[in-house]
Amino acid sequence: MKVKEVAELVGISVRTLHHYDEIGLLTPDDTTEAGYRLYSDENIATLQQILFFRELGFPLKKIKKLLDDPSFNRQQAFEMQRDMLLEKRKRLDAMIETIEQTIQHEKGEINMTNEEKFKGFDFSHNPYEQEARDRWGDKAVDESKKKVAGFGPELGEEMNRIYFNLASVRHLDPASDEAQAAIGEWYTMLNKIGNYPPEVFAGLGKMYVDDERFRKNIDQFGEGLAVFMRDAMGVYASRNS
Repeated sequence: MKVKEVAELVGISVRTLHHYDEIGLLTPDDTTEAGYRLYSDENIATLQQILFFRELGFPLKKIKKLLDDPSFNRQQAFEMQRDMLLEKRKRLDAMIETIEQTIQHEKGEINMTNEEKFKGFDFSHNPYEQEARDRWGDKAVDESKKKVAGFGPELGEEMNRIYFNLASVRHLDPASDEAQAAIGEWYTMLNKIGNYPPEVFAGLGKMYVDDERFRKNIDQFGEGLAVFMRDAMGVYASRNS
């Protein structure tokens, strides 16, 4: 397919496709003698994956890095994108229900409590909150929740991107520069919402493996990710203590 045909099929601009080619994100498999780009079925499949990533808020540089990784698995990526989109839909459905009820409330058809008016806006729910309070105390948890509330839904999306990036390098040595750079992003993220000095960071990594709940959730991003994160976090902590 020529670039104009692909643009019309997908609903994006020719300029966007040219840009993807220029940055090496999506290079057509062939060109005509006149220099026109020709996209194969494989190119179209890759474009679909790119657009799913874009819908989830992934920057182009991150998408390119993921697609260029030798260990990238298209099916696993689709499954993860599906799960992330389902979670996004769940949040949106809750907010749509709230706004529908608010419209009815404004018309005088129903009465809403103040709590009901904000259903769907609570992005800081943590099923392990009581356990965290028992382990680190109320003050630490309350401060962390306050920080999380200030970030909104973008925080969860950013965490998912970091998990996805870690999953893409989990085949590497946890002590490698690339693995340490990836786990460093996780360290920075955690310290935006709490206080995790290196020794606590290492202990948290151990909990990711020792606690079946954490291990199961993390390994949804890639089998063996929890163990990889534990090992990488241990190395990071020892180097930054």
